Amino acid sequence: MRNNGRRQGGFTLLELLVVIVIIGLLAGYVAPRYFSQVGRSEVQVARAQIDALEKALDQFRLDVRRYPSAEEGLGALLVKPAAAAQWNGPYLKKAVPNDPWGRPFVYRVPGESGEFSLLSYGRDGKPGGTGDDADIGPGASNSVAGR
Repeated sequence: MRNNGRRQGGFTLLELLVVIVIIGLLAGYVAPRYFSQVGRSEVQVARAQIDALEKALDQFRLDVRRYPSAEEGLGALLVKPAAAAQWNGPYLKKAVPNDPWGRPFVYRVPGESGEFSLLSYGRDGKPGGTGDDADIGPGASNSVAGR
């Protein structure tokens, strides 16, 4: 094979290894920071969803003069319960959302410290926990106060 003074294009093995090592170092530095942000953002989304649901529950209460019963649940914000003559809903534009981890919110009547409790069990889906696994709602470290 002749080489007419022109170098063939491409990368050497050494150049590829250097690039792979640099990408690996960046991934090792950035990934933990990125994934911790994802956990925090899920908690913030859960708080915002709970806040929106609480506002819809308050609107239901203004119209019907009570919060939905435990049997009616959050579905009463979308579909008129049989025992709610003054219902003027739907109180949500879309279906009742699940928490950011794909599980339904926990709605209790009466609540632990008020007329109702609305909470998410966090990432692990179990009562209690710490960090991203902590409950989000009344009395939890990531608390959103119920009424």
